[in-house]
Amino acid sequence: MSPRSSHSSRSSRSTIWRALLALAVVALSLWVTLTTPPRLGLDLRGGTRIVLQTEDGPVARADAASTDRALEVLRKRVDGLGVAEPALARSGERRIVVELPGLRDPRQAAEVIGRTAQLTFHAVTGEARGPADGPDTSAGPGGEGGASRVLADPDAPGRFLALAAPSLTGDGVRSADAVLDTTSGRGWTVDLVFRDGAADTWAALTGDAACATPGDPARRVAIVLDDRVVSAPAMQTGVPCGSGIGGGSAQITGGFSAQDARDLAALVQGGALPVPVTTIEQSTVGPTLGAEAIRASAWAAVIGLACTGVFVMAVYRLLGVLATAALLLYGLISYAAVVALGATLTLPGLAGFVLAIGIAVDANVLVFERAREEYAALGRGARGRDLRRPLTTAFGKVWSAVADSHVTTLLAAGLLFVFATGPVKGFGVTLAIGVVTSLLTAMVVTRLLADLVLRLPAVRRRPAVTGMAGLGRLRARLNRRVPRLMARRRRWLLTCAGLLLAALAGIGVRGLEFGVEFTGGRVVQYAAERPVDADAARAAIATAGFPDAVVQTTGDGDVSVRVRESGDGEQREIREALTGVAGPVEVERDDLIGPSLGGELRTHALLALGLAVAAQLLYLTVRFRWTYATAAVAAMAQDVLLVIGLFAWLGKPVDSVFLAALLTVVGYSVNDSVVVLDRLRELRRRGGGVSLAGLADRAVAQTLPRTVNTGMGALFVLVAFAVLGGDSLTDFSVALLAGVVIGMASTVFTAMPLAVVLESGNPPSAAPSDGGSGRPRRAAGLRGPDRSGAVV
Repeated sequence: MSPRSSHSSRSSRSTIWRALLALAVVALSLWVTLTTPPRLGLDLRGGTRIVLQTEDGPVARADAASTDRALEVLRKRVDGLGVAEPALARSGERRIVVELPGLRDPRQAAEVIGRTAQLTFHAVTGEARGPADGPDTSAGPGGEGGASRVLADPDAPGRFLALAAPSLTGDGVRSADAVLDTTSGRGWTVDLVFRDGAADTWAALTGDAACATPGDPARRVAIVLDDRVVSAPAMQTGVPCGSGIGGGSAQITGGFSAQDARDLAALVQGGALPVPVTTIEQSTVGPTLGAEAIRASAWAAVIGLACTGVFVMAVYRLLGVLATAALLLYGLISYAAVVALGATLTLPGLAGFVLAIGIAVDANVLVFERAREEYAALGRGARGRDLRRPLTTAFGKVWSAVADSHVTTLLAAGLLFVFATGPVKGFGVTLAIGVVTSLLTAMVVTRLLADLVLRLPAVRRRPAVTGMAGLGRLRARLNRRVPRLMARRRRWLLTCAGLLLAALAGIGVRGLEFGVEFTGGRVVQYAAERPVDADAARAAIATAGFPDAVVQTTGDGDVSVRVRESGDGEQREIREALTGVAGPVEVERDDLIGPSLGGELRTHALLALGLAVAAQLLYLTVRFRWTYATAAVAAMAQDVLLVIGLFAWLGKPVDSVFLAALLTVVGYSVNDSVVVLDRLRELRRRGGGVSLAGLADRAVAQTLPRTVNTGMGALFVLVAFAVLGGDSLTDFSVALLAGVVIGMASTVFTAMPLAVVLESGNPPSAAPSDGGSGRPRRAAGLRGPDRSGAVV
């Protein structure tokens, strides 16, 4: 067998294996998409999210074990609320995240699930004039040494009962149910069923009470929940002394409403919390707002992707058509992966899902631009024989840059997953899934489709339709005259330094408008019946006692109010004040962050950014020489600071969604730098006696079309999100738009000039010379595969 036949046979087997892999992945993705519904976050379907933190109690310490026990108690309480598909999970050692889809009243949920629910049953020893008239009001439930307590009587306001030590606790209750008592006219009650041992205790307790004369307070039994008497029923005259109430059942009355009875039954059924809990975060989203977010994001995704597909097809013709088909499969595979893994799809997660398309476009553009180069390098006689050859060579040569760009973005996604909370964590998950999927679709699916199509005789006879036959207008113009950008490298660096100082001035002079997540407080978004003037709303809220409230309005009647106070009473007062100037208002979104959590989130944000910079520097130092890595990371840090400075000058909020945008900017910025530095590394290996500055100019010229085309693909999606994505994604999209544009510029005007300066001042010491030219033929210490795959 000839070498050519052997190579053809191996190529065919490789194509078959890639085809089988692609078909299996697509078939599995299609099956998952059709059979498994997505798990939507509360910001998309509406509901309440509460984050609780366990605290040390009098007899128990808040740790992972006690938090797990508290979680089980809370799960029983939530089940009693009747919420469909609730989700409860421990986060860290002492936090519990509760998600309640469809629940619009966070106050109700917080009151029910956050109470310690210490249920006790007491004998009544007599009456008292007030709390101070009792023998000992400081003892807790079950007071020591049989000490009695004085609590208010719920049946007679202003009347107090003296209680003995508890005879029975809620642990003895087997079940509790809210029941409408229509026979006796008591309305809603809570019926209790005791366990075996507790049933005997209950019979003894009620038997002792029955021995007292009618009208004597001692004939009553007090049922106490969290130091409050919820019911104190008196024994009926028909109950004989000493026999008590048998059957192991009891009934709590007290003029309950249906909801109050259900809440109390849920508390009793769930049992007492082993340790106290406090609410440190609370967020409520109305179902209408969630539906609007889905609709706006869907339209933004469709329009952005359509524009990206048209652009890619216009630039790369047949290869662009294949890339667009691969992008559609990317969307299918990514969505199926998110669903199959059970990841929660949030609004920022949708943005990460669509945003990863920019990375998929980047990989395709890298391959196609390199394929154009390889096709132009072929002799005229060889160009029409096998169109697959330049494309195969291109896939092999761009692998290093594609892998590096994907890994750097994965680092940012991983940091988001570790340090972010709530919906932004979902952004990190979907971004990571999108990055891995884009690598599969670009390097396997696109390659497979191209290999099959380029075999067709009709295509081989018309190479121009493939998109490889020409270098493109921009590339041809740059080849004719390579811009000498590096000759003015110091000027570019000084210009970038000036912009950086302007950004730092914005941060210092204007300051950063930290969102409620980083400062603590409460932000409520209201929907009014009619548009309201911001000044009128601000004046009404100030008159209500909140002069420091930050009020923002939109033309369609939405009013956003941010205050430091986080109580439900303050929220009701603000709502009443708005009703006076805007008519009836509805709460569309309600976010509450405790001050301790806000400080913690700020620390995590700084830590995430610091680790992102360190991780990128470490990875790039391994993949490149330290001079290149420093230049890339310096450009990335500059991009981050410029975006922060822009938001400072514009007065836009800095919150966790902005953090997600910053970490995405980190990935995009490094992507651009990696591609150009990788090309510079390749040109230095070839040598040729060209100066380092000249090689850097060539690297920029050869990769600039890729930078522009990739940036355009991302900009289409981001502009669509900025215009159509709704208020939740506008600032996110603005940050990324600025980051992408700044990132493209910083690669040329910061990363490359700085790399040349650093390399000139720190020349490689162990590089073989290029035929006596005195310049290194290989960039010594540049780690990575050369053209043959060997490590140099």
